[in-house]
Amino acid sequence: MSYANRRDMGSNRTVSIAIVILLHVILGYALVSGLAYNVVKKTVEDLKTFDVEDEPPPPPEEPPPPPENIPDVPPPVVAPPPIVRTNVAPPPVVATPVAPPPVVTPTAPVAPPAPPAPPPPRIEPARAKANLASYISNDDYPSRAIRNEEQGTTRFRLTVGANGRVSKCEIVGSSGSSTLDQTTCSIMERRARFTPATDSTGKQVTDTVTSSIRWVLPDR
Repeated sequence: MSYANRRDMGSNRTVSIAIVILLHVILGYALVSGLAYNVVKKTVEDLKTFDVEDEPPPPPEEPPPPPENIPDVPPPVVAPPPIVRTNVAPPPVVATPVAPPPVVTPTAPVAPPAPPAPPPPRIEPARAKANLASYISNDDYPSRAIRNEEQGTTRFRLTVGANGRVSKCEIVGSSGSSTLDQTTCSIMERRARFTPATDSTGKQVTDTVTSSIRWVLPDR
């Protein structure tokens, strides 16, 4: 309903109410003044001529505007890709020639090197040209050993070279005195002489000789 229609309806209602109130006032006054009949008669006649319009019904609400006409567009139809069939034969399989394995000529096993030949057996051992004890006298007794009253037997091993001389002396049994042991080897290396040993061919070779010296304190 528009604003103008509502305003007209309100005005008509107000007029009707005013007329009803006016009628009541006139009737009251007529009754009081004695003119009720004439006033009522006139009022009824006026009412007959007065036509109160019935309130018009409200107009129907306007429906919302229809949506714009959007044409129905069907979804695009995607055609499947064409199947291409080709009658292409696979490439032929080419066999790769396999080279024959190399021919290995067996070789005879290599014999290990022969061990060195053993020395010829010794025929004659080395022999001292004199008694080894004769190379030592009381004059060789160390003074230190005399002061300490040291005495005893020293066992030793001599290495005799092909020239008959002592090249090495080793103590294999101590006398209990390092002074006497060292003196024994020193005298043997300086004084002892040997006939060298010989092998089966008559060649002079190195040999070893083991012996001992007994040290006794000289008389004072």
